[in-house]
Amino acid sequence: MQVKLALPKGQLQDETADLLKKAGFNVSDYTEGSRSYRPQCSGGSGLFLKVFHEKDIAIQVAIGNYDLGICRLDWVEELLAKYHSEAVVKVRDLGYGRRNIYAVAARSFGFSSPEAWRNHNDSLRIVSEYPNLAEVFALKQRLRRFQIFPVWGSAGVYPPENAELAIIAEASSRKLKEQGLIPVVPILESSAYLIANRDSLERKDLRRLLASFSTGEAVKSYVKETRVAVASFEAQHSVVRGSSVYLALPDGHQQRHAVAFLNKVGLKIEGYNVGRAMSRPCTDLEGVTVKVIRPQDMPQQIANGNFDLAITGRDWLRDHLYRFPSSPVDEVFGLGFGKVRIVAVVSNDLRASSTDDLRKMKKDSALRVASEYVNIADKYAHDNHLAPYKLIPTWGASEAFLPEDADVLIENTETGSTIARHNLKIIDTLFESSGCLIGNTEAIKRPGKKDKIAYLVGTMRKGLEASCVS
Repeated sequence: MQVKLALPKGQLQDETADLLKKAGFNVSDYTEGSRSYRPQCSGGSGLFLKVFHEKDIAIQVAIGNYDLGICRLDWVEELLAKYHSEAVVKVRDLGYGRRNIYAVAARSFGFSSPEAWRNHNDSLRIVSEYPNLAEVFALKQRLRRFQIFPVWGSAGVYPPENAELAIIAEASSRKLKEQGLIPVVPILESSAYLIANRDSLERKDLRRLLASFSTGEAVKSYVKETRVAVASFEAQHSVVRGSSVYLALPDGHQQRHAVAFLNKVGLKIEGYNVGRAMSRPCTDLEGVTVKVIRPQDMPQQIANGNFDLAITGRDWLRDHLYRFPSSPVDEVFGLGFGKVRIVAVVSNDLRASSTDDLRKMKKDSALRVASEYVNIADKYAHDNHLAPYKLIPTWGASEAFLPEDADVLIENTETGSTIARHNLKIIDTLFESSGCLIGNTEAIKRPGKKDKIAYLVGTMRKGLEASCVS
């Protein structure tokens, strides 16, 4: 009997590896920073292991692709908040990776209690990686009007200018206060959990395996709702908007390219350094506010009017415009760095060397197309007549989905080496992408902003042209 176990990538890896070792499983190539998505478990345990982003694990267990999974409780509750399924069973609290989900407001804004939110006449903007939990929270708080803005991460940087509230995860309220945030309401206490697919529990004898993961702690339910507000609230300040120009800079892989570019064109942004970037870097440009957010979020945030300019990739701009063709977001000019190809990838074991081969394949079920680029993947499958097909959104570690959990992957690659290392092959190139400056087409023309935006854009363009000549 084979049992499929989904393991978390990133922050929980080392402690999960220790747990597996204590449980008697000899697992190789599973440590933080490891590039393997398929750790090997020796000793005839019958375990098939695969590494995913935490958010994907709850989904994979819910749909039955995996019998067991380890991820934090917050991602399970995020899934169940929208999809009230009995397919996921919360088996055991594993006792590590603890963090809380808080509703937070900026220290410089007057939302220190739920009563202040309920009395707010305008629509409250709530930003979060947990849009389903955020909606449940807003409804239970009986907010009059609210808007939920889903983001990939860095939600704490949006208040107060771009959102009144954020629903975010943090290890302690002290760390939130260090970021200039007030934890107004604790929503959920979370930690690493062992979860199971209910059908697998009924069909397979998992008792011995589950016993191996026992930590001696009782299973706990960590959903704790409270209306108790934080007693202390620091001095309130008015937030001046309107004429300020908001510039979004990328974190992650594009950060080193963006840092080098800004240095090259002579724009000084203090606190925006490779490896360690402040969420709110400082600039000596008057009337310009800089924030660091995920490149994936930038087109949507520009469209919403939360930012005026942003440095992102053409891939994320195109993914956004495929869904919202009339969006007020446009490329200002290309920056030339961070060049990647957006490609269609399959397993080496699949007898297909082109998209045409995929189209001709006899399919007993829908072709599973996985990607972080949901809209690009959808257009690729639709335009190439790959019907029937099913889209599988991913949140990173996408190579891990092939071949067991997806048939085709739409992914970005710089050299193709990572794809080859995971026994995968490229069968098509959709387009090439690189860094670009994008802007809100309405803000660029707005009095009070257009001169500052024109100065920023002009400085970047001249610096780029000068560096190309030299």
